[in-house]
Amino acid sequence: MQLAGGQHELWTGDYYNEGIGGQGGLFDKLNEECGVFGVYGHPEASSLCYYGLHALQHRGQESAGICTVDGGKFNYYRGMGLAKEVFTNDNLHPLTGSTAIAHVRYSTAGESKLANAQPLVFKYREGDLAIATNGNLDNANIIKRELERKGSIFQTTSDTEVMAHLIARSEHDDIVDAVKDAMNQVIGGFAFLIITKDKLIAALDPNGLRPFMIGRLGESYLFASETCAFDAVGATYFRDVQPGEIIVIDRDGFRSERFAEGSKRAICAMEYIYFARPDSDIDTVNIHSARKRMGKRLAMEAFVDADIVTGVPDSSISAAIGFAEQTGIPYELGLIKNRYTGRTFIIPSQELREQGVKMKLSAVRKVVEGKRVVMIDDSIVRGTTSLRIVNLLREAGATEVHVRISSPPFMNPCYYGIDTPDRKELIAAMNSIEEIRKAINADSLHFLTKDGLLDSIGQGSAGKESGYCTACFDNSYPTEIVDVTKVGCACD
Repeated sequence: MQLAGGQHELWTGDYYNEGIGGQGGLFDKLNEECGVFGVYGHPEASSLCYYGLHALQHRGQESAGICTVDGGKFNYYRGMGLAKEVFTNDNLHPLTGSTAIAHVRYSTAGESKLANAQPLVFKYREGDLAIATNGNLDNANIIKRELERKGSIFQTTSDTEVMAHLIARSEHDDIVDAVKDAMNQVIGGFAFLIITKDKLIAALDPNGLRPFMIGRLGESYLFASETCAFDAVGATYFRDVQPGEIIVIDRDGFRSERFAEGSKRAICAMEYIYFARPDSDIDTVNIHSARKRMGKRLAMEAFVDADIVTGVPDSSISAAIGFAEQTGIPYELGLIKNRYTGRTFIIPSQELREQGVKMKLSAVRKVVEGKRVVMIDDSIVRGTTSLRIVNLLREAGATEVHVRISSPPFMNPCYYGIDTPDRKELIAAMNSIEEIRKAINADSLHFLTKDGLLDSIGQGSAGKESGYCTACFDNSYPTEIVDVTKVGCACD
């Protein structure tokens, strides 16, 4: 059986790293690239960042880093791996200061090396400058080539370094004006945290594509890619950073300015479907509640008579609960995730490669045996994962497996910070729904409609002005795409 992109094998080589989303293979899920966390005005800023990164770990497992400012001196530490692997008491203790920014990065098809770990720290004419980014600058390669022609030398393959060069080359001496100048030269979806010797600067792209929130802890200000990070440190949600907004915090206080106006608001819909943690809120919309509504709507759009409903752990559980509640079909734990496989594991022999999925997921035989099963998942990318999970359920004795997807068909690559394959590798771009159903060996297959998705998310704090990027479903990109080769993340 041939899936999108002509794939037949799971992977090659002795090791498989599930973080490399752009390489195909067994776990063909979409991958978020990174998460950012920032603190201003707290004596234990680095410790808050450490716990904040733990809460954001699902957004990036390739590297982690923290940079603090103490009396104008920059202290930073970065490493490859999970936050708990990178940081120890010995390397956290020197990270003194009441201002800090932190970053977790996902492994992608780009270069996996310490030089690309963030925050990146630079020498600037007004002093040191550190930057952490979530997202992607679509025109970064074009700007980089132009800067190199003018004599700039780059030390990394990161888009973030492009931003640093633009800031350094600005004609404005004031750092805030220089940042605004740089922001107006880039295109894409991005959330930036920047610290200087006396300021913390936060900025969100003009469309608000990436999630970015402000929190309060006493008199301190915090910034994070998701509100779950505020909960982890005992902070409270204050508000979202607005599209095109630049926030500056220094000894004079908190002030908000604009670097861009008049763009279409377009929060990434995949954050609600898949990426964000269920206990997070984006634009005041709770993720778990939104996913439950997606499941309920999916049940109304594509009911099927069955014995049990099960969700593919973890991001599909909420939608599966909603589907079960709407239909009255019992929700069961038909699939169990092994949380201790680690990010990289060894496949002991060629003969056991096809069994590799069972290292990550197991079907509960006593639950699914002899049952008609509705399997809820959040998306289908290449189709390889769906096929193997359907077969897991069948091998465990399921008599029927009906697949319901709580998003529309994923047909287009993302240029705003999500690690996605080329269009030709997306099974929904190259096949009809019936062809996909046959390819994944399901008895039936239905996707949530776009209208159903948007109704399920609902309206955020902006009310009727709340808008969502659905380009991966409908090819309607909120910005001009100037470099079709630039798929992925600013970290690459």
